[in-house]
Amino acid sequence: MTAASTGPVATEIAARLSAALAPTVLHVINDSAHHAGHMGDDGSGESHFTVVIESAVFAGQSRLARQRLVNRALGDLMAGTVHALAIRARAPGELGADPA
Repeated sequence: MTAASTGPVATEIAARLSAALAPTVLHVINDSAHHAGHMGDDGSGESHFTVVIESAVFAGQSRLARQRLVNRALGDLMAGTVHALAIRARAPGELGADPA
């Protein structure tokens, strides 16, 4: 498991997802620099993220169900701290791109 970003919000995202979903792959990518000055940019440098996650919990789940599991695990972070989150969730053995 890897957390690509190491700021406090990225670290908290990784910790919450690890605790709730026991991922075998986890990449938390901070996309905030691409959104500087845009709506939702709070100036912290940690408002927009991409999460690439692989977990056995996702087996047999629809894409929507997987996104709901991730959002539920992040809880209050999604209510204000994180403005935007792209989620790429897969079960072990499924094809899916890791971040470049």
